[in-house]
Amino acid sequence: MIQEIVSKYRFDKSSDRIGPDCPFTHWKLYLKSSMVALCQNKFTYFGKNAEFRPGAYAICCSKISIGDNVIIRPGTMLFADPREGKSGSITIEENVMIGSGVHMYVHNHRFDDPNLPIMVQGHYPSESITLKKGSWIGANAIILPGVTVGENSVIGAGSVVTHDIPPFSIAVGSPARVIRKTTDA
Repeated sequence: MIQEIVSKYRFDKSSDRIGPDCPFTHWKLYLKSSMVALCQNKFTYFGKNAEFRPGAYAICCSKISIGDNVIIRPGTMLFADPREGKSGSITIEENVMIGSGVHMYVHNHRFDDPNLPIMVQGHYPSESITLKKGSWIGANAIILPGVTVGENSVIGAGSVVTHDIPPFSIAVGSPARVIRKTTDA
């Protein structure tokens, strides 16, 4: 058992991830100073006044950039591509609001060959995700590979975003579609 604990401790300290499944680093998210230090060490960029709250996950932090004034709330999952030499980053620009339970994935499983189980078919190529400044992602929304959410756009709670959303747009549903502009009276 001691060997397991030591192994887990080493994994948590050296892994390119943050989350409740890494208890030896996750506790640092409860204290602002240790949260900032951990996130600045793990993420590509971790902006001024940004927060990564307990209960959130980030996989492949070295390919995730979190802008100024962004809060990553509990239940949120940021899943960049952990495979060596692959693209697939997540960029969250400044002043983006993200609700609890938002999921972002830069790649997906292949399912082209009906004669093979999906789990052995590998993945489609990764495609990066970008959330432009001032956008708002509602709680429990899912952002899929290759999506850019435009500046000052709103994604409704529970929406599944499968394609780019233009700037100043409100998009809702599954798949998300633009229902109007934020500039409309």
